[in-house]
Amino acid sequence: RAVFGLFPAASRGDDVLLYADDRRDEPLETLLFLRQQRAKAEGKAHQCLADYIAPEDAGLPDHAGLFAVTAGLGIEAKLEEFEAAHDDYRSILLKALADRLAEAFAERLHQRVRTEFWGYAPDESLSCEDLIRESYRGIRPAPGYPACPDHSEKQKIFRLLDAPRNAGMELTGGYAMLPAAAVCGYYFAHPQAKYFVLGPILEDQVEDYARRKDCSEAEVRRLLPSNVQS
Repeated sequence: RAVFGLFPAASRGDDVLLYADDRRDEPLETLLFLRQQRAKAEGKAHQCLADYIAPEDAGLPDHAGLFAVTAGLGIEAKLEEFEAAHDDYRSILLKALADRLAEAFAERLHQRVRTEFWGYAPDESLSCEDLIRESYRGIRPAPGYPACPDHSEKQKIFRLLDAPRNAGMELTGGYAMLPAAAVCGYYFAHPQAKYFVLGPILEDQVEDYARRKDCSEAEVRRLLPSNVQS
């Protein structure tokens, strides 16, 4: 099962504002992103996912997408059966198969969003090899992955899409998805959008992120243990 949404959007600094409709009166939600800070060669940009959305004062009506998919609904009973029989091999195999199907489903949904639902690439015609090489326009980064490592931002995706009702998916207190064979994330359509690694961030960005997220700096450090440099 899957659910996705396409929202009028605008960037404000390193944030992305999502709106209910094209009037863009009040933001429905603010997606928070982080910017690379490691030293780079001259002329190389310090990237942030918000760069792929037009600024709110640019006069360009941009959009962004959210999605959540799963292929693991209903496997718990079978896993319990395998585990009761001490059949670790089949249990592991079923989990792995569900994970691969969820990834394939995310790929297929993204393809349909590009060509049909959002339709910014209606003439796309790519082979399986081209799809594996991600030769299409646009990206679908997921909270917890290198460009946006804060898992807690999944809460906003689940809330806006009502993923529990629409896709049978839930979040644990630690921001893990149930069923485990699941993917959620963002759609960016910018022609130059690409995946990147955030890497280490410095204290000034920890302070700024805490302010934007309305939480303590200690909480930011807890959420981003691999990125915050002590």
